[in-house]
Amino acid sequence: MRVTAIVPAYNEESRIEKVIVPILETDMVSNIVVVDDGSQDSTSDIVSSYNVDLVKVSQNRGKAEAIKEGIKYCKDKSDIIILLDADLIGLTPNHIKALVLPIFERDVDMTIGVFKSGRYITDLAQSIAPNLSGQRAIKLSVAHEIVDMDIKGYCVEAAFSQLIKKYNLNVENVVLENVTHVTKEEKVGFIKGITWRFQMYKDIVKYLIH
Repeated sequence: MRVTAIVPAYNEESRIEKVIVPILETDMVSNIVVVDDGSQDSTSDIVSSYNVDLVKVSQNRGKAEAIKEGIKYCKDKSDIIILLDADLIGLTPNHIKALVLPIFERDVDMTIGVFKSGRYITDLAQSIAPNLSGQRAIKLSVAHEIVDMDIKGYCVEAAFSQLIKKYNLNVENVVLENVTHVTKEEKVGFIKGITWRFQMYKDIVKYLIH
């Protein structure tokens, strides 16, 4: 089975390599697609220095659109899609394998990566809402359902939750030990980060009750 890792990225020049390198070191992954979602920094230049496929979006359209672009790009090249955020800290090849193996070994439809022992703030967030995790492995037939769905921004995880219920998918949570990510507040400052975070949750709630 062909496995493609999709990494949506927006202004991640200082972080993207820490995600690309462990994926490249994972022998189960046959292809890597980084979708640069209209970055205004050197994200694309850094990605281009590695043996990965780069899909550039001309202007920032949000995580959901970036993931859609990645899925469309690799739909005839893959059987399993891995989704990984571009700002992960502590990611290793073993974490990536752990996401994929249940699909190979037990015919699971989707796995969801849940942080543990990374940092308290991110561990807590995922313990409260593990279904909003951005780290997943998904059968392509399931992932492709997202392409035609009316979702924006960070609603993609909520959309996957709806697909799980709609098709009664076989899903497993996978613990990602010592993995965390950079928070929005750390990226853009406390005030802007909090505003960004509340908008994200607002969009998710709006989508779920639509």
